[in-house]
Amino acid sequence: MTANKNKGSYRQLIFPMLVGTDIALVNLLFWVTTLIHPEIYHSHPKVVWLLLNVAYFPVVFLISKIHQKRATPMDHVIANSFQAVGIHALLFITTLTFLSIDSIPTIAYWEFYGMCFVALPLWWTISRQIIKYYRRKGRNFSRIIIIGTNATAQRLLEEINSDAGFGYKVLGFFDDKSPENFAGKYLGNLDDINTFVKENEVDEIYYTLSGENEKAMRTAIKAADDNVAQFFYVPQLSHYINRRFDISTIGAVPVLTARLNPLKKAINRIIKRTFDLIFSSLVLICSPIIFIPVAIAIKISSPGPVFFKQLRTGYRGRDFYCWKFRTMKVNADSDKKQAQKDDPRKTRIGDILRKTSIDELPQFINVFLGDMSIVGPRPHMLKHTQDYSRMIDKYMVRHLIKPGITGWAQVNGYRGLTEELWQMEKRVEYDIWYIENWSFMLDLKIIVRTVINAIHGEKNAF
Repeated sequence: MTANKNKGSYRQLIFPMLVGTDIALVNLLFWVTTLIHPEIYHSHPKVVWLLLNVAYFPVVFLISKIHQKRATPMDHVIANSFQAVGIHALLFITTLTFLSIDSIPTIAYWEFYGMCFVALPLWWTISRQIIKYYRRKGRNFSRIIIIGTNATAQRLLEEINSDAGFGYKVLGFFDDKSPENFAGKYLGNLDDINTFVKENEVDEIYYTLSGENEKAMRTAIKAADDNVAQFFYVPQLSHYINRRFDISTIGAVPVLTARLNPLKKAINRIIKRTFDLIFSSLVLICSPIIFIPVAIAIKISSPGPVFFKQLRTGYRGRDFYCWKFRTMKVNADSDKKQAQKDDPRKTRIGDILRKTSIDELPQFINVFLGDMSIVGPRPHMLKHTQDYSRMIDKYMVRHLIKPGITGWAQVNGYRGLTEELWQMEKRVEYDIWYIENWSFMLDLKIIVRTVINAIHGEKNAF
């Protein structure tokens, strides 16, 4: 058991190192603030510094434990870093006010926390990427075994293998029997778990069998308890159920509750609409810089209007006119035929506009008017809605929120021509995931990825 007691000891240093750096960063930024405002030292400087650090300890317990989670999306990491700054500001300023310490001018608070709102998310993002880099090199990994060889176990393996940066090393699977043509490494039956965990210093055990199988459950939990390993229960849910769940209880019985669409909450809708108005207003104010030369180029390239408007399916299935720069010669197939690679209908300037996504810029008018959002499922032409709503289950679910100029499906490669049904099915899958997992930070992430893709050039933009 000696080896087991020592296993992972250096891994346990990562969390205190990251938290220690957090605190050091906060102190550094406050020191910079004191250089700008030396009057901070006029009253109780030692108390101020003490409270500055004490105010971060609740953050450690409430937020910073995200440092210990391996498979956390980056937008959640950034969102938690913003919350950490907010909690510290609330505690620090409230405590100073209660103690009547007023030597810190209001502008100093704005400057200090302004720097924190930039520096802490940046540090958390960089540190996360550094750790993932070392994990991909085979360091700081967690040894795990999976109990079960069913579909749930195999989906779990796929998710674990989707990013080596999670730092999981799957040693294999245990079950009463191995199914034919099983792709994973079968290690033995359930009676072999305890010995294997002990001899191979297993860190985590993931149980994917039925919770009603009491003997198997007790065997797995006992192996975890006896060998200082963590035990995780993975419920058997159909792969058709893609949404996240909240866990609650009725008495002593755990209950999984499907999350509602986050944008059903009024506060989230207000946040999204406010951002849409501010962002679209800024773009439209600056739009003449791009719109005027583009309009001239379009008129020179071919006869016809500068703008192309098309009826598309919007929020809750309502039709609206979607605006774009015209990239094709005027033709009778525009409302029923998608643009294709080397499409003869495209104009020379239109090809450039499509590859750079500049043709989508007039849709900021749609955003300002409220027909669209900056981020959301892309609006489809009416013929697509009629056809695909009959062929794809849950297709109309993507209309539960406003359509967007860009979306989660687009930044993951599912944009442009859909020649085969599976391409539209994947687009719908990503759109529904976005609806069920919406957050403001996710919107920002999609916008940044959209800009990067536009700079590099979209291979499916034609």
